[in-house]
Amino acid sequence: MEDAEPFRVLLEEERDRKVKLVKALRSDITSVSRARQDSNVDDEHDPEGSTIAFELSQAEALLEQSRAGLEEINAALERIAEGSYGRCQVCGAAIPEARLEARPWTPFCVEHASGRRR
Repeated sequence: MEDAEPFRVLLEEERDRKVKLVKALRSDITSVSRARQDSNVDDEHDPEGSTIAFELSQAEALLEQSRAGLEEINAALERIAEGSYGRCQVCGAAIPEARLEARPWTPFCVEHASGRRR
């Protein structure tokens, strides 16, 4: 790709958002875990709303998704640095710019993103 600079800027902004989200989720999980340890509340049988265990499970799933997204973003920034950004990692074809605008971290063209011919 000749001019990957706009995508680098987008990726760096998204990386900053993901880093903040990961920190916030870690903090929330830690806080809830500490509060849970200091409490003898039986939240598993509370008929009012969701349980603390469920909330923790959701937060941990969001944390894992955010970490995975951060890895994808960092990989895209590495591809920009090495000059391979914007090329499908399966077939080597150029990834359409519209796709990169929607998902700037993607390493696949539309055909290979869906798993049709991996």
